[in-house]
Amino acid sequence: MSTPELREPAFWVLTTLARGRAHGYGIIQSVAELSAGNVALAVTTLYKTLERLESDGLMEGAGDEVIGGRLRRYYALTSAGTRRLEDETDRLALKVRALEGGLRRPSVAPGRAVGA
Repeated sequence: MSTPELREPAFWVLTTLARGRAHGYGIIQSVAELSAGNVALAVTTLYKTLERLESDGLMEGAGDEVIGGRLRRYYALTSAGTRRLEDETDRLALKVRALEGGLRRPSVAPGRAVGA
């Protein structure tokens, strides 16, 4: 895994778009839902993240519609975005396995190094 870790906002936006195309406000709501309320994307953070993800080819515009006189712009994951999210999933799974392995080890007395 030679790609750098995704920043948290990018991870949540890509995860949301993996569920299907979405508009900005829908992404903000979905991120809050997926993160069990632990992540609240600010509008400015969302649009900076979308801009960066689009320039990296990980997502793209997926149409516009006018609802109640307001323009809604939709976004969708690209195939490169799907691959990038899969890479991140593998990276996170590796971390979880390492943590779980460490938690199963016998505890070490305070002040003593493991293997000492």
